[in-house]
Amino acid sequence: MMKTIKLSSAPKYFIALAISLILTGCGQADPANSSPTSSKTAAPTSATITLKLAHTWPKGFPIFGDSVDKYAALVEQMSNGQIKIKVDSASKHKAAFGIFDFVKSGQYDIGQSASYYYGGKDPDTLFFASMPFSMTQNEQYAWFYQGGGLELANEVYAKHNIEVMLGGNTGMQMGGWFRKEINGIEDLNGLKMRIPGFAGKVIAKVGAVPTNIPTGELYQALERGTIDALEWVGPGLDLRMGFHKIAPYYYNGWHEPGTELLYFFNKDTMAKLPQWARSILRNAARLTAYDMSTASFAANAANWDTIAEQYPNVQVKRFPKEVIVALRQANQELLDQEKQRSEMARRILESRENYLKKARQWTSIGEKLYLDTLTD
Repeated sequence: MMKTIKLSSAPKYFIALAISLILTGCGQADPANSSPTSSKTAAPTSATITLKLAHTWPKGFPIFGDSVDKYAALVEQMSNGQIKIKVDSASKHKAAFGIFDFVKSGQYDIGQSASYYYGGKDPDTLFFASMPFSMTQNEQYAWFYQGGGLELANEVYAKHNIEVMLGGNTGMQMGGWFRKEINGIEDLNGLKMRIPGFAGKVIAKVGAVPTNIPTGELYQALERGTIDALEWVGPGLDLRMGFHKIAPYYYNGWHEPGTELLYFFNKDTMAKLPQWARSILRNAARLTAYDMSTASFAANAANWDTIAEQYPNVQVKRFPKEVIVALRQANQELLDQEKQRSEMARRILESRENYLKKARQWTSIGEKLYLDTLTD
């Protein structure tokens, strides 16, 4: 019997409609290049397509890892069993940050990870996860899908033989767990902190020492004092990691207001597949990305209550104003440098900034004013 996936947040009729559109080849738009599907799209045959997928997370890791397993199951369901995906976690392939190279080389056909892990491969990839003091989840989703963000991402990744689709959003991330209270900017000087991406550059500029550590090694690094602080995601994933047992100061977010994961597809593999198969792979990614985003929110909401009820030692803090001011200034100086570094960086950053100006006006008059009204 074929394995059936349950997407808790996606209406059944939407899934059914997606399957119908894909399997009948009805002119589905190609998310990678926005060109319509050919009217000559071939119907699925009886041959089985087997693909390999590697992701960054340990085996059985909730939300992130779960979403990849759901993706593989949904692809199989939508293809009526004709596409099977073998999923390898970091526990199997032993290279949590190797997804970029795995997919680029064709060692794996598909990957799932966060774009900002690969700034060392291409600095322009930093801009497609989340950026400090930038767009929220909904604002960034609109930029990706309606403001040209996904097209820019694929332009960057095409140079590396990779096509990308969105893979799920964590929503607002917390500023991290700290062993000692942060009372002023001087407390960041020399502080060793696990923090990836552009935010790592920002805290380095104000005197901290950023590092990136795989998921499975974070607790041990904090416990042994290899690092003094870390940011991971939010309460939905943080509590199970046990960070609160070592570092009781939990700070507000600033660095990742809406972090997007990505699905990576090897372009050679995709070129060899029939159009119906490519459509299924892309559309299943979009469905499971949405499901992961809602799962993240639900887990954060549930675990935030748990913090208050079961962990009175956790002290939820806001960074002092002088710290936020210093971080924002450092961030802006780095953004200005990035725009000078390359034409591609300038295009991406200006696209983000211009879209944020437009989107934030509506966020402020819509959601923010609504919430403010409730607290008046």
